Amino acid sequence: MASTTVVLPFALPPAELAPELSRNLQAPALATLLSRNSLLKKHVAGDESRVLPHEAWLARERGALAAAVMQGFGLAPQEGYWFIVHPVHIQLARNHLVLADARRLRLDEADSRVLFELAKPYFDELVWGDAETWFMRADGWQGLDAASPDAALGSNLADWMPVGPTALAFKKLQNEIQMLWHEHPVNEARQQRGLAPVNSFWMWGGAGAGSAAGAGAPPRALAVAAGAAPSWLAALATPAAKVAPGENGAVVLPQLIPAAAGNDWGAWLGAMQQLEHEWFAPLLAALRGGSTNELTMILTSREGWTEIRTSKAALRKFWRAQNLKNLTQ
Repeated sequence: MASTTVVLPFALPPAELAPELSRNLQAPALATLLSRNSLLKKHVAGDESRVLPHEAWLARERGALAAAVMQGFGLAPQEGYWFIVHPVHIQLARNHLVLADARRLRLDEADSRVLFELAKPYFDELVWGDAETWFMRADGWQGLDAASPDAALGSNLADWMPVGPTALAFKKLQNEIQMLWHEHPVNEARQQRGLAPVNSFWMWGGAGAGSAAGAGAPPRALAVAAGAAPSWLAALATPAAKVAPGENGAVVLPQLIPAAAGNDWGAWLGAMQQLEHEWFAPLLAALRGGSTNELTMILTSREGWTEIRTSKAALRKFWRAQNLKNLTQ
């Protein structure tokens, strides 16, 4: 029988919105899974964390992220220290800079290739993954603590810039690339099409070559549901892993991320409603039918995460009211 872990980034809405959102969410299967549990643990993310809780979970599951994502793209450097790189748009908001949501950048491969080739000579080594995900080698930057783009999203960028002994070297490189891309024909054409210019890059997830999980026992199967997943996240999936309720292993459901990142809680409700039909109801049926022995749900927010475990036996706790109160952090 299967043991399934489901990771739901941004399933925990902000505390001030959670009661109203819960009242408007019609999700009886999710309510059952959250209420009739055998384990409930709530965790608060540390103030020093520069990645989101679901990203930290992925790093524990898959090993150092840059190495694991490179492996997912079929890249296997034998040496060096590497970072994940994203071409991005940085915009001015009142009196500070903000990193825009890369999901709205709509950067195609042709434009990305032009910008990649322009930038390549400025890096020790720059490797192509796809239009939105590149990799840079920086052997002397092991001590640089860089935040994930989603962690930095929407906040004063000064608070999220990389910190460490080589932070100034990063800033210098970033300034060089910004000047290189400024008013480039690619960006002029994008602006004429109503798209934001690609005016900077963001790097994070630093790791030494070969530091992905899998050197010993093979990690458990990990699937990533398609649709809202950025390419770096999709690259972490185990090849041929099934994306279906009740499969053995773990699955990340990223459908809530775009709505939560944009503070669009109406869209968040719609995405949760769809998850109820496509995932929560089938997961509940798999538990009741016995094809799944145990289900662990990891529900996250920016501030922390809740771990809830249930089983067919736990579902028999009829004295527990079925509600969504565990959607609050």
